[in-house]
Amino acid sequence: MDEAELVRRASRGDPEAAGAIWQSHRRWIAAIVLAHKPKQADLEDLLQEIALTVVQKINQLDDPAALKPWLRMIAVNTARAAGRKQTRRKGLLRLIRPSLGPDENQTRPETLARQERARELASLIDHLPENYRECVLLRCVRGMSHRQIGDITGLPETTVETRIARGRRMLRELAATGASAVEGVGIES
Repeated sequence: MDEAELVRRASRGDPEAAGAIWQSHRRWIAAIVLAHKPKQADLEDLLQEIALTVVQKINQLDDPAALKPWLRMIAVNTARAAGRKQTRRKGLLRLIRPSLGPDENQTRPETLARQERARELASLIDHLPENYRECVLLRCVRGMSHRQIGDITGLPETTVETRIARGRRMLRELAATGASAVEGVGIES
């Protein structure tokens, strides 16, 4: 069954069609969320929230051909909303608990080393401008083609290719100079 038919069936309330749509797009949606979510937000929680939104609002999708940009918009909006919620929560938590200590269960040396390397890589990626970060994550983490990324983002393939190349160059420069050297300076997009 083609995707347009799945969208039509899901719009009429078919849970199997909605599930099939979600399963076929979940992985690249996760990459979009990774590009836009705040550091501490849980990816799986955000994906569940997005899935719920898709099921609830798929009947509002007028053109089945617009499914990918529509899914991307939901993913970006959900990630950004999580960032706004998190900012409000941090202020409230500081009022309740002034200092939050490290998790005592994560003290094994190999776990700490792996977590530190993951933080370093995430920090480097976080320094990329959002439009480059999204394209780089979709290409490098999800392995999507330039055409697939263009379909999702609504950008021409040449723009996607340029953003990926520039994003990778920026990451190499950040790795060579150290992210701390560019903190506060920003990278021009």
